[in-house]
Amino acid sequence: MNPRPWPFSASSVGDLLRGEVGALTMWTSDWKAGRIGRDVGLILLGAGAFGAAAGGWRDPLQSLFAGIKLPLIILLTAGGNALLNAFLAPLLGLHLRFRQSFLAILASFALASAMLGAFSPLAAFVVWNAPPLVEGANNSSTHAAILLVLVGAIAFAGLAANLRLLQWLRSQAGGGAIAWRVLIAWLAGNLFLGSQLSWVLRPFIGSPGLEVEFLRDTAFDGNFYEAVFRSAVRLFN
Repeated sequence: MNPRPWPFSASSVGDLLRGEVGALTMWTSDWKAGRIGRDVGLILLGAGAFGAAAGGWRDPLQSLFAGIKLPLIILLTAGGNALLNAFLAPLLGLHLRFRQSFLAILASFALASAMLGAFSPLAAFVVWNAPPLVEGANNSSTHAAILLVLVGAIAFAGLAANLRLLQWLRSQAGGGAIAWRVLIAWLAGNLFLGSQLSWVLRPFIGSPGLEVEFLRDTAFDGNFYEAVFRSAVRLFN
C-alpha cells in the first residue's frame, strides 16, 4: 500500500502553480483537511510576506500589522464569496456544488498568494529604495507610489491565478463561453468584497502624519476606489 503524498509537498504545490485541470478536479472533489491546510498555509506565508514587505516603509510595527491583515483579507474574501459564487455559477450555466466553488476559490487565492510571496523581494526592494519617511516633510508622493505598487501586484496576481482557474472551469462547463461568464462574475465578487475589506482593515502602509495602528477609528468612512483614485492623482500631478 503506497502512502499518500503530503499535501504541502513540492509536487502538490507545483501542480497548483501550473493550474493542472486534473489536480484541481481532484482537490475540489471532496473535503480534505490536508489540502485546505496547504492552501491556507500558502496564503499565510505568501500574502503575509508581501504585506510585511510593503508595510516596512512606515514602521516595523506597521510591517507586522500588514503581514497579518493581508492574509486575513484573502481568507475572509474566499469565505465570504464562496456561497455567492456557488449561487452565481448555476445562474450562468455551470452547475457547481458549494464545496467545489469554495475549494476552487481557495486554491486560486493560494496560487495568487504564492505569486505575492515571490513578489515580496521586489516590494521590499521598492520600499528600501524609496525616500524614507521624514517627520514634517511631504511624503505623500512616496506613499502613493508604494500604495499603487501594492495594489498593482495584488491585481496582477489575482488575475493570473484566476486565468489558471479558467482551465478548470472550462473542463466543468464543457465550453469556453460559460466558463468566461462564471469567471468574470467570480472576479467581480472577489474584487468588490476584497477591496472593501482592505479599506475597512486599513492601514497597510500607513499614511504619513498618522499614528501606527492596527485599525483606524474611521474604518467605515469613504471607500477603496476613492483612495486609489486620490493616490493616482497625487502621484501624477
